[in-house]
Amino acid sequence: MSVHEQFAEDLALYALNALEGDDRAVLEKHLAACSECRLELEELRGDGALLALSTIGPKPPARARQRLLDAVSKESAPTRAQNARKMGHPSVAPRRSWWRALGWAATAAVIVFAASLWKENAVLRQSLASASAQGVQSARELEDLRKIAAPLIAPEAQRITLVAMKTPPQPQGKAFYLRNRGSLVFMANNMPSLPPQKAYELWLIPIQGAPVPAGTFKPDAHGSATVVNPPLPSGMEAKAFAITVENEAGASTPTMPIMMMGTGE
Repeated sequence: MSVHEQFAEDLALYALNALEGDDRAVLEKHLAACSECRLELEELRGDGALLALSTIGPKPPARARQRLLDAVSKESAPTRAQNARKMGHPSVAPRRSWWRALGWAATAAVIVFAASLWKENAVLRQSLASASAQGVQSARELEDLRKIAAPLIAPEAQRITLVAMKTPPQPQGKAFYLRNRGSLVFMANNMPSLPPQKAYELWLIPIQGAPVPAGTFKPDAHGSATVVNPPLPSGMEAKAFAITVENEAGASTPTMPIMMMGTGE
């Protein structure tokens, strides 16, 4: 066995920074004078780096791993002792090569495990960043939808009807009728003015039978008018309400044409 082969195990351990004590001092002294062993040390360090990076590479470098394993197991303790005696050095107790190999394996496992954790943490951070960005975008979209829906569903929201400004306002009337009490409140606006001795008459049109008079009214200067609780039969179901133009005293039957009509909601 050559002089270089006797340092094979120590070179592997030294490459992993696992060699200590006198063994480390002896090896460093040898490295200072041996370029061949220095080259071997650099190759072992490079192989160790490739092994550590194997968890994030496309393919584990089997050659590098096997090279390190071979370097650690190449030389047994008895051979080292025999070689020392041949060179005239004092006999030393057999070295625990299996313990050294175990220490190297543990160190390599730690390196590989750390690299694996780094990769997994990087992927996890990227996933969390992506999920966070999606959550922010979803929150913004939800807030936009709430802003759109708020004026449509809020009870306190104002509901305003816009009409054309260049056309005359259209006459409108609203009847609030409570059948079981025979109560009626009618409000009108934008009603056209009437000829002298004429009035509008409100009619309740029942489900069956003839129209029933529900009061007469004349609009004021703004076209507004009201009819409140005219005398009506109790319990009569209304199909619709209508307005005609009658004499001021009113009529018992409607005079055609009917000016306005609305059915119940």
